[in-house]
Amino acid sequence: MALWSGRFTEGADAFTQQFGASLPVDEKLYAQDIAGSVAHGQMLAARGVISAEDAAAITEGLVAIKADIEGGTLVFDVQQSEDIHMAIESELTTRIGDAGARLHTGRSRNDQVVTDTRLYAKERASDLMAAPWPCARPWWKRLRSTSM
Repeated sequence: MALWSGRFTEGADAFTQQFGASLPVDEKLYAQDIAGSVAHGQMLAARGVISAEDAAAITEGLVAIKADIEGGTLVFDVQQSEDIHMAIESELTTRIGDAGARLHTGRSRNDQVVTDTRLYAKERASDLMAAPWPCARPWWKRLRSTSM
């Protein structure tokens, strides 16, 4: 379902939905999206925007969704959701009801995209910084042992 679907009487055809969807690309951001959503839900509760019960239900629901994604029992469909943010929010709302929809309060899609991308980039940069060292260590030792 497209975000703009409420404005039209008919939905997009399958080709248009597939063409406009970023889900096949951004589904690898699921862990970052869930982490950002958990933090956002906790912030909303701390500020009194949602109840502590809603925040707990949101956190539990998101943790379960993450486990299902990683376990291979939850697979998203581009015909149902055009991006990972919409897919997770829709699944959360299906599981926990209206509390899942309240998670979107005070947060735009652009906020989610930027947060997820930044978290993903930080994790990948950390991985890249750590990965070459085992390969470079023998080279570095050799370099240090030679006189210049």
